[in-house]
Amino acid sequence: MEETIHEIRRLAELIGPNAYLQALVIAVAFILVGKIADWIISRVLSKIASRSKTDFDDRLITLIHQPIFMSFVLLGLGLATQHIDLPSGPEFITLGVLKSIAVVIWYNMLRQLTDVFVQTARRNRSNKLVQTGMLALIQNVAKVVLFMLAVYFLFLAWDINVTAWVASAGIVGLALSFAARDTLSNLFAGVSIVMDAPYKTGDYIILDSGQRGVVTHIGLRSTRILTRDDIEITIPNGIIGNSTITNEAGGPSEKHRIRIPVGVAYGSDMDHVIATLEKVATDHEEVCSNPAPRVRFRAFGDSSLDFELLCWIDRPVDRGRLRHELGVNIYKAFAANNIGIPFPQRDLHVRTMPGAPAG
Repeated sequence: MEETIHEIRRLAELIGPNAYLQALVIAVAFILVGKIADWIISRVLSKIASRSKTDFDDRLITLIHQPIFMSFVLLGLGLATQHIDLPSGPEFITLGVLKSIAVVIWYNMLRQLTDVFVQTARRNRSNKLVQTGMLALIQNVAKVVLFMLAVYFLFLAWDINVTAWVASAGIVGLALSFAARDTLSNLFAGVSIVMDAPYKTGDYIILDSGQRGVVTHIGLRSTRILTRDDIEITIPNGIIGNSTITNEAGGPSEKHRIRIPVGVAYGSDMDHVIATLEKVATDHEEVCSNPAPRVRFRAFGDSSLDFELLCWIDRPVDRGRLRHELGVNIYKAFAANNIGIPFPQRDLHVRTMPGAPAG
């Protein structure tokens, strides 16, 4: 680029000794160079980008071609301003205005590019940031960072000493960090949740307190879950970050296994009990066939032979309803197959009847 600038200045000097005419040549030359660069980007690269399967590169080219052209124009105007050797005051103002325009142009382009990234990422539903619902947060943080960088470069454009401003911002930030300690704790915990992804929006989780519900929102400060009683619970991310969370929708599959303990009377045909329980599970249309339902004998109880029916369902949210339906069906099946369900019995031995002589 320096060699190009030097060559353009040398060609401008061949026009004649008039500095203003030379400055005009420099400005026009950079406009032409900008037009050539704009043509290469908008025509040549656009044809290459049109062959891709996504529209991200097409939108990227649409965004960058105008800032690149304007950068050449502003660079040419800046060099032309320096070439005519204006007084220090007007030259400083002119260059400051040109630099400020360049900062605003590139800030707007990068802000729009952030929106394009976010829109493209949202189309990928398997993306971790989309699943956790934190994509909007990252978008807002990126916009804040871009705005701060734009302000910083604007200060540099007008030769404003930013050291004092940075020092003041550091002191203010330190004071705010003490005042908003809990808020910052929740913020960092929220970032940790995004990176570690112990759960995502739509998962069914169980808190340490035993409350269970579906995750409806993962925000900057807190996570919200909706219980089966249709009550929304808001938990600060700082608390979740230091708690044990059971994710019922975690693992390679969203399927959930339910367990139904059943006791039958001593003397029952164990094979018949097992076959009856398995038939109850397989006959239910919402019980998964893969993995297949199974029955396990667990223990010799005080009054019963203890079995357990284990079967898989598609969604954890259906656990309560299906346990109810399977329990009702088991009772009816046992009654139809003459399988007794025992109840606790106690033998009472009377050593002395009231009013009878001890003997």
